[in-house]
Amino acid sequence: MYKNKIREYRKEKGMNLEELATKAEISTGYLCHLERETRTNPSVQVMEKIAKVLGKEIAEIFFGS
Repeated sequence: MYKNKIREYRKEKGMNLEELATKAEISTGYLCHLERETRTNPSVQVMEKIAKVLGKEIAEIFFGS
């Protein structure tokens, strides 16, 4: 089952959705869908952008347990 930790790590950083989306250069709407897991297949490029802003590895965010 797909489960990501975007929301958890975003809140640890004290960021809201719009801040993370802006820094990762993706739309707020798309980020919201990823967080809520209504979209579950982000590209490698999107995962890299999110991971970089959150200071985490892709695997920690998208493939952890």
